[in-house]
Amino acid sequence: MGLILKQIFALIKLLNSETGSNQIATGVACGFILGMTPSFSLQTLLVFLCLFIFRIQMGAAFLCAFFFKFVAYLLDPTFDQIGSIVLESEALKPLFTTLYNWPIIPLTRFNNTIVMGSAVITTLLSPLIFMLSRILIFKYRSLIVARLQSTKFWKAIKATSFYQWYYKYDQLYGK
Repeated sequence: MGLILKQIFALIKLLNSETGSNQIATGVACGFILGMTPSFSLQTLLVFLCLFIFRIQMGAAFLCAFFFKFVAYLLDPTFDQIGSIVLESEALKPLFTTLYNWPIIPLTRFNNTIVMGSAVITTLLSPLIFMLSRILIFKYRSLIVARLQSTKFWKAIKATSFYQWYYKYDQLYGK
């Protein structure tokens, strides 16, 4: 439980920092993909590789993956239906037969209905999740943070010596 709270507090700190909204939004979209797709497949390995190679906020990705796993559990029947429709399509059977005979593609487990359904859904919705989270981050930073920083309570906290010490400590050792 402590790890989850630590990640939530880290995300709140991240939202209040100067980190680019694109990095955080991409982390949320990657977390959406990680959370919605079944684990231990080539797709998750590819997303992890992207997380480590590109400048994507990992804390946002892992926290969102944790929460989207619960949503994915509820959506498994829907994933199964969509995957069945795609895999049983007569027009795509030659493509799936060819892909299954390739050496590395079967590691994606695309012949599983839940994996195929979640892949279709995440492919279609991840750009929408990216744009929505980017808009929400911008709204959060422009409305909530700006309003909080203009209150007398926040100004009083910033005037304390403890806050000055913490701010200096965070600048030196926090990153």
